[in-house]
Amino acid sequence: MSGGNFSVPTGQHGTGAPEMPPLGRPPAAPTIPGEQDRVTQPLPFERSSVGPVTGPASGQATVTAESPVGAATATVELGPTGRPFPALPEPRPLTTHGNARVISMCNQKGGVGKTTTTINLGAALAEYGRKVLLVDFDPQGSLSVGLGLNPHEMELTVYNLLMEKDVALDEVVVPSGVPGMDLLPSNIDLSAAEVQLVHEVAREQTLARVLAPAIEHYDVILIDCQPSLGLLTVNALTASDGVIVPLECEYFALRGVALLKTTIDKVRERLNPKLEIDGVLGTMYDGRTLHGREVMERLVQAWGDQVFHTVIRRTVKFSDSTVAGEPITTYASTSTGADAYRSLAKEVVVRCLDG
Repeated sequence: MSGGNFSVPTGQHGTGAPEMPPLGRPPAAPTIPGEQDRVTQPLPFERSSVGPVTGPASGQATVTAESPVGAATATVELGPTGRPFPALPEPRPLTTHGNARVISMCNQKGGVGKTTTTINLGAALAEYGRKVLLVDFDPQGSLSVGLGLNPHEMELTVYNLLMEKDVALDEVVVPSGVPGMDLLPSNIDLSAAEVQLVHEVAREQTLARVLAPAIEHYDVILIDCQPSLGLLTVNALTASDGVIVPLECEYFALRGVALLKTTIDKVRERLNPKLEIDGVLGTMYDGRTLHGREVMERLVQAWGDQVFHTVIRRTVKFSDSTVAGEPITTYASTSTGADAYRSLAKEVVVRCLDG
């Protein structure tokens, strides 16, 4: 690649979110005062007339309110977040590609679903005609392994792109195996970059500089961050337009979100004024447990509309697809996990890409 030219290789395959309130039982559901009233406010999902939301595969429940004389009925379809689930339009087809939105998957806690979300959201967006680049920015290389690559057989990775001036982006990017989705791979070599970048000028902008040629060729660039708030993560946030925060629906996963929010605010203030929080994604959700529903309620109370309506539930298919080295959208295309990530892709398109 020379100058600004870039080609896809054909070779190897609100700031200030309030402090979260304590866990507790949700308030009693509102009553219907009269015949002409409708249910216009989201009902707490534990108090609906159908009981706890364990519902169908989509994770939705229907609450029906009938007037005293039976003359009128109002139906509210609640999602697992306890809010009415919106009707998400099919993403419009694109005739041209480019001007990519760069989105980081970020959470300093490990095991919350960052890599799984990067792979499957990218694959779902590719299904809807978006051209996607995945960036493995974790020295563990889980994203690359999850797409079937052997980290020990990679000649060039994102480390070489960051640290060697004669390495071009199109030399490192490889096909992911999913049509419309490419991968910038990584392995343990990247761990050395965090130490070496400390002495570089404008070290926080290094990733942004090397990704610049890809912006005009992709619609979405998804960066899988490492589980820390170190220099590599700061690089990812500096290069990004938005952040998606995958958050496991467990109490301990909530505790570190305030620190992450502080880091995002500092990056926005000092390095990247355009940075936004695109959404908070509940993962590994089990609506059968009271604890899971209470954590979800607390998350919505603290982050409001920044919480995606789509929630990713636990399923063994995610582990199976990782072993198979492909996204769940192709490994188990009709599974509830695949449907959830397609729903998330529609939300991301509505919120971030076509807005």
